[in-house]
Amino acid sequence: MKSKGAVKFFAIALAVVCLFQLSFTFIAGRIEKKADNYAQGDPVKKRRYLDSVSRETAFNIGIRKYTYLDVKERELNLGLDLRGGMHVTLEVAMEKFLKELSGNNADPVFNKALANAKQAKVTSQRSFVDIFVDEIQRLKPNAQLAPYFATIGNKENIKINSSNDEVVTYLKKESQSALERTFEILRARVDKFGVTQPNVQPDFTSGRITVEMPGIDDADRVRKLLKGSAKLEFYETYTLAEIFPFMQDADKALLAIQEVDKVTKTGTNNTAANMLTSGTTDSTKNDTTAKVDDTIKSSNPLAGITKTNDTAGAKNDSLGKETPLLSALFPFQISNDMAQSPTIGWVRISDTARVNKLLNTPEVKDAFPPETKLLWSSKPTQQSDLLELTALKTTGLVGKEAVLYGDAISDANADIDPQSNAYIVSMQMNPQGAADWARITKAAAAMNPKGHIAIVLDDQVYSAPRVQNEITGGRSQITGNFTASESKDLANILKAGKLPVELQVIDEAVVGPSLGQEAINTGLLSLAIGVGAIALFMVLYYNRSGWVANLALFVNLFFIIGILTSLGAALTMPGMAGIVLTLAMAVDANVLIYERIREELALGKNLKMAIADGFQHALPSIIDGNLTTLLIGIILMAFGGRGPIYGFAVVLVIGILTSLFTAILVSRLIFEWLLEKDSKINFGNKTTNNLFKNINYDFVGKRKYAYWFSGITTLIGIISLAVNGLNYGVDFEGGRSYILDFEKPVQTEEVRSVLTKAFGDAPEIKTFGSDDKLSITTNYMKDGGEVADKQVSAKLMEGLGQLNDNPAKIVNTQLVGSTIASDIKNSAFYSILFGLLAVFLYIVVRFKRWQFAAGATIALAHDVFFVLTLFSLFKDWLPFTSVDQAVVAALLTVVGYSINDTVVVFDRIREFLRNNRKSAMVPTVNAALNTTLSRTIITALTVWIAVFILFLVGGPIIRGFSFAMLIGVTVGVYSSIFVATPLALDFQKKSELESSTF
Repeated sequence: MKSKGAVKFFAIALAVVCLFQLSFTFIAGRIEKKADNYAQGDPVKKRRYLDSVSRETAFNIGIRKYTYLDVKERELNLGLDLRGGMHVTLEVAMEKFLKELSGNNADPVFNKALANAKQAKVTSQRSFVDIFVDEIQRLKPNAQLAPYFATIGNKENIKINSSNDEVVTYLKKESQSALERTFEILRARVDKFGVTQPNVQPDFTSGRITVEMPGIDDADRVRKLLKGSAKLEFYETYTLAEIFPFMQDADKALLAIQEVDKVTKTGTNNTAANMLTSGTTDSTKNDTTAKVDDTIKSSNPLAGITKTNDTAGAKNDSLGKETPLLSALFPFQISNDMAQSPTIGWVRISDTARVNKLLNTPEVKDAFPPETKLLWSSKPTQQSDLLELTALKTTGLVGKEAVLYGDAISDANADIDPQSNAYIVSMQMNPQGAADWARITKAAAAMNPKGHIAIVLDDQVYSAPRVQNEITGGRSQITGNFTASESKDLANILKAGKLPVELQVIDEAVVGPSLGQEAINTGLLSLAIGVGAIALFMVLYYNRSGWVANLALFVNLFFIIGILTSLGAALTMPGMAGIVLTLAMAVDANVLIYERIREELALGKNLKMAIADGFQHALPSIIDGNLTTLLIGIILMAFGGRGPIYGFAVVLVIGILTSLFTAILVSRLIFEWLLEKDSKINFGNKTTNNLFKNINYDFVGKRKYAYWFSGITTLIGIISLAVNGLNYGVDFEGGRSYILDFEKPVQTEEVRSVLTKAFGDAPEIKTFGSDDKLSITTNYMKDGGEVADKQVSAKLMEGLGQLNDNPAKIVNTQLVGSTIASDIKNSAFYSILFGLLAVFLYIVVRFKRWQFAAGATIALAHDVFFVLTLFSLFKDWLPFTSVDQAVVAALLTVVGYSINDTVVVFDRIREFLRNNRKSAMVPTVNAALNTTLSRTIITALTVWIAVFILFLVGGPIIRGFSFAMLIGVTVGVYSSIFVATPLALDFQKKSELESSTF
């Protein structure tokens, strides 16, 4: 074996990388197990525990230390279907955005074009702007767009005489900018929400943003978080010197409360009021009071603040005895020049909850002026985990506490100061905002020392710059030691004080934690049983060499999980199914090698030579078969969106690549080692050694019977699809789908009856795994928005309330709007179309005969149609025959498996034709088919066993996928022998059939 050292090095290096990446998952699990033991089932206590250790070192590899937060970011990411959570796809309401850009133009043609474009966008992949322009030109030929958009707000970009191309460019630029700003706001909100491993994914082409929030099942709260307008405010501020005496008063109040607690515990009858007035509670209190008095009288208002805690790497467990609030807010010695700063404290992120509890105490609130508002900074200070607390001065007016709001900002940009070369943020206000800003900044600049204006977004302080002078004209700039990215982010925040566009939910799914845990359990069980069954079969059939294949199989599994983790890809339930399927298909490479080795041994070669030649001769078939399947995986990734099907495709692609490495190279290394050790190696037993020998079946001669069978089943399929059609899932039809868990078994007909009355139309109702779980799908008010969500849920529970003493709980919900449903249909169609086209082109290039490509492509279409025929025939009989994205993934996987099988057969035919040039083609092809029969059956059997186990124990989530795969694998074996090969022959010219030229 050539380059044995390089193969060893790469295998070891990959193993080390995978082990390192997986170690984060183990460490995170260990920490969370400690949190579970501490919390004893209390989620609040668990969260507090994890917050307290979130920034402590959890993993130290010498050259770098990782905190718990770092570890969580790098652990194996589970999809929402495995751990529960919420998935939301939001789409920009472009018709409203364009109307706002036009200044709410009332022109009837303009508004009609917007309405038509909105309707057309449901089934179109083009941009909304392009559709709108086409509509307005259709309604008013040669219409000029500039008059609609040449408003005062757009005067810098659109003139009354601007060309249509200039207007279109501006509209597309503004819509892109609005989506980018919306994405930044949503990402900040999701990060603030506090979930682990959230995902916010923009699609700038379609104008959509997908949000995944694991562990969340409060749909209303998430919708408000994602769709609500951001609150941008400008506040005047207090300085630390001004607020410090009130902080001391707050500490007195807290000490009084502590004394009340002591009195209560010791039975003393003194009240808190007596202690506050007497001033003689204890010596500590007297000392603290004296210290406070001295500080107030001092010319330096901060003279009494000293270093109260050493927090250099230590945990701040005590908030102080004498000055609980001051001790919490000043963990280090501060300098005198901080007296005029609006920052009044610095607190570790993990301690903010405790400090908030102190600040929210009624007695502490009363100690501060009523116009005081205390808010934390948006991010920690540089190179620390300390948040700053800022003292804001409100106007005292209810509902108008800030001096200026975000609606005053019309534009903001990140710039570079030409004098200092520092990053700054420049902003432009509207006329009213400019006037207010001039008045506010004039007052701040007149203060001695000059005052600050705090910029607050969603109750977090982003900046509090000092105002040097009055700012007129509505233009200003903010300095603050920004980096390039920080200035850009702040500019986006200022420009998008509220969401610049209205968003609408077009796709939504909520997976309850119980359903997610059930999916994990069934997924792990199916994975364990499937891998175990494959391993057992290989040992029983191939004897000692079966153990080599099994070792390569488990190394392959290790590599797949390790690479998934390192890429940060989510492992979904379809992904777990993909692992089982990939491992089953990976065995095919070992089977091809072993069958060739057995052929070489039958020719009388010694073991070493037979192994070397077996690997060499099997390599072309392995490469061809896996490359075609790899093409299918890539197409699935391209058209599968970012959901579970994408996760399946990622696993499939990774699994194919690792399978090639382990089956061809790792297995070869093991055999080389066994040969060096002179270990006994065999490739079968008494039963299996002669199982497929001396077979000589006339496959080509029986092709007419196969043509009749395929023709009849195709005709049945056409009739069934025309009469019965297919039962499309909610992701193809649009609507709402619910999975409900009942206390007792329930009859589907009874539920259908009560819900038909509630919805006015019969919903689709199917058993979901067990008799006490139902999947209910309805298109009632499917495009009605948030109001409809609540109404449909209310109608659902109202109808179910009529069932006798059998309450139900919603454990999963899914909403798919008409727009996303149309896109999914289009993606499904194009994925299958491009899959077949890719296979056709590959075979034409690889085998240099269009006849082989045509035969293979027709056979693949035959397999897909056969699966759809059975789904149509049994749609009212079996509860798992809905055609959804998972079934489309199964169809493409069937295409991948079937073409793998077909290509292996074609490779052997090509080999036989080249070696028997003087023989006629038909008998030569028959001989090739008979020699590959053992490999075809063994591979099909291993895949079929794995998929059958998925079907039995994989759970209802992937049962439709498994059913489609079971049918597809079976018909794929048939078509590769009885359809693809005979058609390839029948497409040949008669003269070509008389010789074996290739």
